[in-house]
Amino acid sequence: MRHGKKFNHLGRKTAHRKSMLANMACSLIEHKRINTTLAKAKALKQFVEPLVTKSKEDTTHNRRVVYSRLRQKDAVTELFRDVAVKVGDRPGGYTRIIKLGNRLGDNAEMAMIELVDYNELYNAGKPAKKKSTRRSRRGGKSGAAVAAAPVATAVKEEE
Repeated sequence: MRHGKKFNHLGRKTAHRKSMLANMACSLIEHKRINTTLAKAKALKQFVEPLVTKSKEDTTHNRRVVYSRLRQKDAVTELFRDVAVKVGDRPGGYTRIIKLGNRLGDNAEMAMIELVDYNELYNAGKPAKKKSTRRSRRGGKSGAAVAAAPVATAVKEEE
């Protein structure tokens, strides 16, 4: 029975799984996108997103916490220097998983996991949105004009 086991063990022992996720996270930080199986991509998303959140505040403690999970000095440096600057205003959701189909050899579901802010194809099509104030649901002048228009046409048809 698997009561209370919330994350995917990926068919590996604990030490192997932690090393594999640390290496995949370092590759993701270095290359900004990697191809892997869908199950590993979902596990990597849970592993790397808290680390990116930690990198937004550059303190010695946060660097040490991230380094204890990643274990590669170059990846930690790039995460705090480059990635944290790009995702500074984003409140979460730093990675995106895109399904690619099945692998030829064993028919495993493949996926690409990437850092969201580094994909120019998705970000180029959308202009930068300015933040607007919250609007009421009741409507204003435009709502009254739309409601009055059908009434006026109904009166003309009766004549």
